[in-house]
Amino acid sequence: MRMTDLLAKKRDKEKLTTAEIEWMIHGYVDEEIPDYQMSAMCMAILLNGMDDRETLDLTRAMMRSGKTLDLSPIRGVKADKHSTGGVGDKTSLVLCPMVAATGLKVAKMSGRGLGHTGGTLDKLESFPGFSSAISEERFFRSVNDFGLAIMGQTRELVPADKKLYALRDVTGTVPSIPLIVSSIMSKKLASGSDVIVLDVKCGDGAFMKTEKEARDLAESLTRVGRLAGRKCAAVLTDMGQPLGKAVGNAVEVREALRVLRGEEKGELLELCLTLGACMMTQAGVAWSAQEAKLELLGTIEDGSALEKLAKMVEAQGGDRRAVYDPSLLPEAPVQRETPAQTGGFIRRIHAKDVGLVSMHLGGGRATKEDVIDLGVGVLLNKKVGDPVAAGESLGRVYAPDEEKAAQAVELLRGCFEITSEPVAKPPLILGIVQ
Repeated sequence: MRMTDLLAKKRDKEKLTTAEIEWMIHGYVDEEIPDYQMSAMCMAILLNGMDDRETLDLTRAMMRSGKTLDLSPIRGVKADKHSTGGVGDKTSLVLCPMVAATGLKVAKMSGRGLGHTGGTLDKLESFPGFSSAISEERFFRSVNDFGLAIMGQTRELVPADKKLYALRDVTGTVPSIPLIVSSIMSKKLASGSDVIVLDVKCGDGAFMKTEKEARDLAESLTRVGRLAGRKCAAVLTDMGQPLGKAVGNAVEVREALRVLRGEEKGELLELCLTLGACMMTQAGVAWSAQEAKLELLGTIEDGSALEKLAKMVEAQGGDRRAVYDPSLLPEAPVQRETPAQTGGFIRRIHAKDVGLVSMHLGGGRATKEDVIDLGVGVLLNKKVGDPVAAGESLGRVYAPDEEKAAQAVELLRGCFEITSEPVAKPPLILGIVQ
């Protein structure tokens, strides 16, 4: 085969065969195909697309480019969840312990944050001593023993995605749905779970800006997942404002703990119940979403979800006391309120900009090598639709020093739009694809 022939086919809107896609991906990983040719292919795919068979073949070829995780040592049905990324997304910290407390096994691989979005592993490392770098044997043992483990993605898992993502990032080809689907699903399939539920976000703080784009992506993700033999569903959610109230690392962990203790209701709990119900019905352990949600709520009421999180933290080297005593979590030394300059109603909160405020304080990374400050962040006191009086606090910033606190207060104030007319609270759940 020759890469020039494959480029000509995709340029002319023809379909690549299974063998051609397999050859291309392995040739690229083995550095037999140069970046400039693969860049041209990514652009051709972005412009001319791929059908479901091609997308599945691309996903499988990427999955097979490295090691896959065999979860057969884990007894029972294994479930996983993936989010397309957003601001204040601490869903896994609440969802995974709740689902594990119902008896479903949650074997999850997560990543770190980059830019204005946060990573689950960074948040978990707010628990003193916690490590995501655990062996497969320890991972399997934890899931078998108490139903839950979250570990970091290994370097051997889907190396094709690491190379392709870096290439797409600098060639303007990130928005291609076939390339997004193969990137996400190759890692999810390689992780080995039987059930995959996807949280596909849209809006200012998400990669997909419109509901239509998010729905198209969700439908393609679930089709490829099912064609690959997995039970798969997707929930479309709004990221026009941050999820919940906290944005950062330890500040988000505190919010998650309040939800698990039953002290806080609201959109974070709503999303976790919806995702958890999808996981349980897809796995066949609940007949309906309503039944599943009642069982999930029961894990909060009886404290079993919180205890599952404590067991996981302890099993991965962390201090389980911090699950029950959040004062043991990192906390920035300077805290300042952000007073509103005018009264009215919150019309909009620019989610991406709130994420950038947290990043400015030290809570995010510009590059993968950056060291983050786990204690800094933002806690919103107002959400879209809430009334606010002049001088009332819009939110609190957690900063490392007075200078950054003052800067963050001004930046955070600029994230809010206030109007004199009442504003309806926007729905969080926009749809379910299954």
